[in-house]
Amino acid sequence: MARTNNLGKSIILIFLIIILCLVGLLWFDYLGIVRAKSVFSPVYRLFGKKPQTSTTVTSSRSLSTDIDQDRIDKQREALLLMKEELDKREEDLQAVQAQHEQLATELAEREKYQEEREKTLNLTQKKYDDKDANIEQIATNLMGMQPRAAVDILVAMDDQLIIDVLRKAEEITSASGSTSFVAYWLSLMPPDRAAEIERKTTSKPFALE
Repeated sequence: MARTNNLGKSIILIFLIIILCLVGLLWFDYLGIVRAKSVFSPVYRLFGKKPQTSTTVTSSRSLSTDIDQDRIDKQREALLLMKEELDKREEDLQAVQAQHEQLATELAEREKYQEEREKTLNLTQKKYDDKDANIEQIATNLMGMQPRAAVDILVAMDDQLIIDVLRKAEEITSASGSTSFVAYWLSLMPPDRAAEIERKTTSKPFALE
Protein backbone atom coordinates (compact mmCIF):
# COMPACT_ATOMS: atom_id res chain seq x y z
CA MET A 1 0.00 0.00 0.00
CA ALA A 2 2.81 2.39 0.94
CA ARG A 3 4.59 1.67 -2.35
CA THR A 4 1.39 2.55 -4.30
CA ASN A 5 1.04 5.87 -2.47
CA ASN A 6 4.66 6.78 -3.16
CA LEU A 7 4.26 5.93 -6.84
CA GLY A 8 1.17 8.12 -7.08
CA LYS A 9 2.95 11.01 -5.43
CA SER A 10 5.88 10.62 -7.79
CA ILE A 11 3.62 10.68 -10.82
CA ILE A 12 1.86 13.79 -9.54
CA LEU A 13 5.24 15.50 -8.95
CA ILE A 14 6.38 14.59 -12.44
CA PHE A 15 3.19 16.07 -13.94
CA LEU A 16 3.65 19.20 -11.85
CA ILE A 17 7.27 19.52 -13.04
CA ILE A 18 6.17 19.04 -16.65
CA ILE A 19 3.42 21.65 -16.26
CA LEU A 20 5.84 24.12 -14.65
CA CYS A 21 8.33 23.54 -17.45
CA LEU A 22 5.67 24.10 -20.09
CA VAL A 23 4.45 27.25 -18.34
CA GLY A 24 7.99 28.56 -18.03
CA LEU A 25 8.72 27.73 -21.65
CA LEU A 26 5.48 29.41 -22.67
CA TRP A 27 6.43 32.54 -20.70
CA PHE A 28 9.95 32.64 -22.12
CA ASP A 29 8.56 32.25 -25.62
CA TYR A 30 6.14 35.09 -25.03
CA LEU A 31 9.01 37.28 -23.89
CA GLY A 32 11.03 36.29 -26.94
CA ILE A 33 13.83 34.70 -24.94
CA VAL A 34 13.34 31.31 -26.62
CA ARG A 35 11.67 30.37 -29.89
CA ALA A 36 8.70 28.04 -29.38
CA LYS A 37 6.13 29.89 -31.46
CA SER A 38 5.15 26.93 -33.58
CA VAL A 39 4.48 24.84 -30.50
CA PHE A 40 2.47 27.42 -28.55
CA SER A 41 0.73 29.25 -31.42
CA PRO A 42 -2.64 27.60 -30.66
CA VAL A 43 -2.32 28.60 -27.02
CA TYR A 44 -1.55 32.22 -27.95
CA ARG A 45 -4.49 32.36 -30.31
CA LEU A 46 -6.71 30.86 -27.61
CA PHE A 47 -5.91 33.71 -25.23
CA GLY A 48 -5.79 36.38 -27.99
CA LYS A 49 -2.08 37.11 -27.43
CA LYS A 50 0.69 37.72 -29.90
CA PRO A 51 4.07 36.25 -28.98
CA GLN A 52 7.13 38.45 -28.81
CA THR A 53 9.47 37.24 -31.54
CA SER A 54 13.12 37.92 -32.06
CA THR A 55 12.27 39.50 -35.41
CA THR A 56 10.08 42.06 -33.67
CA VAL A 57 12.85 42.85 -31.20
CA THR A 58 15.38 43.14 -33.99
CA SER A 59 13.09 45.43 -35.98
CA SER A 60 12.52 47.62 -32.92
CA ARG A 61 16.22 47.83 -32.25
CA SER A 62 16.90 48.59 -35.92
CA LEU A 63 14.31 51.37 -35.89
CA SER A 64 15.79 52.84 -32.72
CA THR A 65 19.27 52.65 -34.23
CA ASP A 66 18.09 54.41 -37.39
CA ILE A 67 16.51 57.20 -35.33
CA ASP A 68 19.70 57.67 -33.32
CA GLN A 69 21.83 57.66 -36.46
CA ASP A 70 19.53 60.20 -38.12
CA ARG A 71 19.81 62.43 -35.07
CA ILE A 72 23.60 62.10 -35.11
CA ASP A 73 23.69 62.88 -38.83
CA LYS A 74 21.61 66.03 -38.32
CA GLN A 75 23.81 67.15 -35.45
CA ARG A 76 26.90 66.52 -37.56
CA GLU A 77 25.40 68.48 -40.45
CA ALA A 78 24.58 71.37 -38.11
CA LEU A 79 28.14 71.34 -36.79
CA LEU A 80 29.53 71.37 -40.32
CA LEU A 81 27.33 74.35 -41.23
CA MET A 82 28.45 76.14 -38.08
CA LYS A 83 32.09 75.41 -38.89
CA GLU A 84 31.66 76.74 -42.44
CA GLU A 85 30.06 79.92 -41.07
CA LEU A 86 32.88 80.40 -38.56
CA ASP A 87 35.49 79.79 -41.27
CA LYS A 88 33.80 82.38 -43.49
CA ARG A 89 33.71 84.92 -40.66
CA GLU A 90 37.37 84.26 -39.93
CA GLU A 91 38.26 84.81 -43.58
CA ASP A 92 36.27 88.07 -43.60
CA LEU A 93 38.03 89.23 -40.42
CA GLN A 94 41.42 88.36 -41.90
CA ALA A 95 40.57 90.31 -45.07
CA VAL A 96 39.50 93.35 -43.01
CA GLN A 97 42.64 93.06 -40.88
CA ALA A 98 44.79 92.89 -44.01
CA GLN A 99 43.12 96.06 -45.33
CA HIS A 100 43.71 97.84 -42.03
CA GLU A 101 47.35 96.77 -41.99
CA GLN A 102 47.81 97.99 -45.57
CA LEU A 103 46.16 101.30 -44.71
CA ALA A 104 48.33 101.64 -41.61
CA THR A 105 51.43 100.96 -43.71
CA GLU A 106 50.42 103.58 -46.28
CA LEU A 107 49.72 106.12 -43.55
CA ALA A 108 53.08 105.39 -41.92
CA GLU A 109 54.85 105.85 -45.27
CA ARG A 110 53.01 109.12 -45.90
CA GLU A 111 53.85 110.33 -42.42
CA LYS A 112 57.49 109.42 -42.94
CA TYR A 113 57.52 111.20 -46.31
CA GLN A 114 55.92 114.27 -44.74
CA GLU A 115 58.46 114.30 -41.92
CA GLU A 116 61.35 114.00 -44.39
CA ARG A 117 59.84 116.75 -46.54
CA GLU A 118 59.47 119.05 -43.53
CA LYS A 119 63.00 118.22 -42.47
CA THR A 120 64.30 119.08 -45.94
CA LEU A 121 62.35 122.33 -45.97
CA ASN A 122 63.66 123.24 -42.53
CA LEU A 123 67.22 122.51 -43.58
CA THR A 124 66.75 124.56 -46.74
CA GLN A 125 65.28 127.42 -44.76
CA LYS A 126 68.08 127.21 -42.22
CA LYS A 127 70.64 127.17 -44.99
CA TYR A 128 69.02 130.20 -46.57
CA ASP A 129 68.79 132.00 -43.23
CA ASP A 130 72.42 131.22 -42.45
CA LYS A 131 73.56 132.40 -45.86
CA ASP A 132 71.44 135.49 -45.63
CA ALA A 133 72.87 136.22 -42.17
CA ASN A 134 76.40 135.70 -43.47
CA ILE A 135 75.82 137.99 -46.44
CA GLU A 136 74.32 140.63 -44.20
CA GLN A 137 77.37 140.39 -41.95
CA ILE A 138 79.72 140.73 -44.93
CA ALA A 139 77.79 143.74 -46.27
CA THR A 140 77.82 145.40 -42.85
CA ASN A 141 81.55 144.81 -42.50
CA LEU A 142 82.28 146.19 -45.98
CA MET A 143 80.18 149.28 -45.32
CA GLY A 144 82.31 149.99 -42.28
CA MET A 145 85.56 149.85 -44.27
CA GLN A 146 87.31 152.23 -46.61
CA PRO A 147 85.70 151.97 -50.09
CA ARG A 148 88.96 150.95 -51.80
CA ALA A 149 89.59 148.14 -49.23
CA ALA A 150 85.97 147.00 -49.54
CA VAL A 151 86.24 146.82 -53.35
CA ASP A 152 89.44 144.78 -53.12
CA ILE A 153 87.57 142.24 -51.02
CA LEU A 154 84.56 142.25 -53.38
CA VAL A 155 86.72 141.68 -56.46
CA ALA A 156 88.15 138.55 -54.86
CA MET A 157 84.64 137.07 -54.54
CA ASP A 158 82.72 135.19 -57.25
CA ASP A 159 80.13 137.14 -59.23
CA GLN A 160 77.03 135.69 -57.50
CA LEU A 161 78.33 136.46 -54.02
CA ILE A 162 79.19 140.03 -55.10
CA ILE A 163 75.63 140.45 -56.37
CA ASP A 164 74.17 139.11 -53.10
CA VAL A 165 76.36 141.41 -51.00
CA LEU A 166 75.53 144.48 -53.11
CA ARG A 167 71.80 143.74 -52.79
CA LYS A 168 72.06 143.27 -49.05
CA ALA A 169 73.99 146.57 -48.78
CA GLU A 170 71.17 148.29 -50.70
CA GLU A 171 68.59 146.80 -48.27
CA ILE A 172 70.54 147.98 -45.22
CA THR A 173 71.05 151.53 -46.46
CA SER A 174 67.44 151.75 -47.65
CA ALA A 175 66.13 150.59 -44.26
CA SER A 176 68.38 153.00 -42.37
CA GLY A 177 67.90 155.92 -44.80
CA SER A 178 71.63 156.33 -45.34
CA THR A 179 73.62 156.76 -48.55
CA SER A 180 74.25 153.60 -50.62
CA PHE A 181 77.83 152.46 -51.28
CA VAL A 182 76.91 150.22 -54.21
CA ALA A 183 77.35 152.68 -57.06
CA TYR A 184 80.67 153.89 -55.68
CA TRP A 185 81.95 150.35 -55.18
CA LEU A 186 81.10 149.49 -58.79
CA SER A 187 82.92 152.57 -60.02
CA LEU A 188 86.08 151.44 -58.23
CA MET A 189 85.98 147.97 -59.77
CA PRO A 190 87.67 147.10 -63.08
CA PRO A 191 85.27 148.23 -65.83
CA ASP A 192 84.83 144.80 -67.40
CA ARG A 193 84.11 143.18 -64.00
CA ALA A 194 81.68 145.93 -63.03
CA ALA A 195 79.86 145.57 -66.38
CA GLU A 196 79.55 141.81 -65.85
CA ILE A 197 78.16 142.29 -62.34
CA GLU A 198 75.60 144.81 -63.57
CA ARG A 199 74.56 142.54 -66.46
CA LYS A 200 74.04 139.54 -64.15
CA THR A 201 72.22 141.64 -61.62
CA THR A 202 69.81 142.82 -64.33
CA SER A 203 69.26 139.33 -65.80
CA LYS A 204 68.88 137.66 -62.39
CA PRO A 205 67.24 140.15 -60.05
CA PHE A 206 66.56 137.48 -57.41
CA ALA A 207 69.54 135.16 -57.62
CA LEU A 208 70.07 134.75 -53.88
CA GLU A 209 69.85 131.03 -53.02
